[in-house]
Amino acid sequence: MTRSVDLVIFDCDGVLVDSELPANQVFCEALRAEGLCVELADIVRLLKGLSLRSCGDVIRREFDLDLSAAFFDRLQKRTYKRFRQELQAVPGVAEAMQALSVPYCVASSGSIEKMHFTLGLTNLLRFVDGRLFSASQVPRGKPHPDLFLHAAQSMAVRPSRCVVVEDSRPGVLAAEAAGMHVLGFAGTSLADARELADAGAEVFDDMADLPDLVRARREKS
Repeated sequence: MTRSVDLVIFDCDGVLVDSELPANQVFCEALRAEGLCVELADIVRLLKGLSLRSCGDVIRREFDLDLSAAFFDRLQKRTYKRFRQELQAVPGVAEAMQALSVPYCVASSGSIEKMHFTLGLTNLLRFVDGRLFSASQVPRGKPHPDLFLHAAQSMAVRPSRCVVVEDSRPGVLAAEAAGMHVLGFAGTSLADARELADAGAEVFDDMADLPDLVRARREKS
């Protein structure tokens, strides 16, 4: 029987840590303070799954507003304050990682520093420290395939033997473009199961199911 999965690549925000709602709320509040009339639903639709660099590009294109480096510094401080107050690990993800029978790593649009912060807060860093990859390390972030290809190459695994766990459309498109199978996690409040499926993901909503989904993929010959 052919082994078809040698690596699981986790996104971080919305997959390992339930950070998308507080992060997008803080971003929306910060934009309103700049005088921009926006709703949370608009910010989620436009920015979910993107790097901060890409978020700045989208805001410039959609609203003709240039966000300064000082804006992003303030945003990070406010976001981290909110995380300290309420950030939680995605339910069941620690147990799912421990139950996996193949190696795994993390590839996120966020910085390495941010992953250390959020995964440290939620006691998940112990599972993935030293196996963190960021969009800041590649020329193009999601929805381009660069980050996932970088993670696979760094872990010495062929892209076709990787499974990606994602919660956003840009992430699913990036994994698809990298030639990887995508499991779309729809178990958090901002996840959109239909959007993930339409982008090409195999959708699930309970982390307890992840080990069996990976096992089933491995057993395909």
